[in-house]
Amino acid sequence: MPKPPPKDASDLIPPRPTLPNVRAAAKRCQACHLWKCGTQTVFGEGAPKAQLMFIGEQPGDAEDLAGHPFVGPAGKLLDRALEEAGIDRAVVYVTNVVKHFKWEPRGKRRIHKKPNAGEIAACRPWLDTEIELVKPRVIVCLGATAAQTLLGRQFKVTAHRGEFVPSPLAPVVLATVHPSSILRAPDEETRRLEMKRFTDDLREVARALRK
Repeated sequence: MPKPPPKDASDLIPPRPTLPNVRAAAKRCQACHLWKCGTQTVFGEGAPKAQLMFIGEQPGDAEDLAGHPFVGPAGKLLDRALEEAGIDRAVVYVTNVVKHFKWEPRGKRRIHKKPNAGEIAACRPWLDTEIELVKPRVIVCLGATAAQTLLGRQFKVTAHRGEFVPSPLAPVVLATVHPSSILRAPDEETRRLEMKRFTDDLREVARALRK
């Protein structure tokens, strides 16, 4: 009788987890069906004891192909905002709630599709382990999926953007938009204003790191 698939990734976490052995274990993850459509697992990356952790929704097309998080257009925008806010990229760890790219075809392009609750739950042990191992002082949730996964389904980024939220996850936790939303702005002026708001949010993060 074939072994049933796991309900989540819990059983795949090594007994003595470290970032390298957890990253290696995640490569074999089949806890949900997304491993069938993603090219590869895209695990978090950054300083092993980073002070600051950014958590997004899932890897995009560029990340799926490269095998690294935040290397596509949204990642480049994040890098620019970090530089403008005066945050050293070396103190940052970046990851996603879901480690495989969920997409649907549109012509020859692969278009992002939002992960559902079951896929998020299946992948959650990887994220919990990353937070436990890195122990960041500050966690920034990028976008609604990350914020609602970590701060509750009722949390609204539009209502509480940039606010410090009490949480057992880290001393300082806040949510802001995902940089991909800035790229989707309808015109250049809106994009410029949204980039300024995003950078201002990161300046608040920079101040929290200095305390």
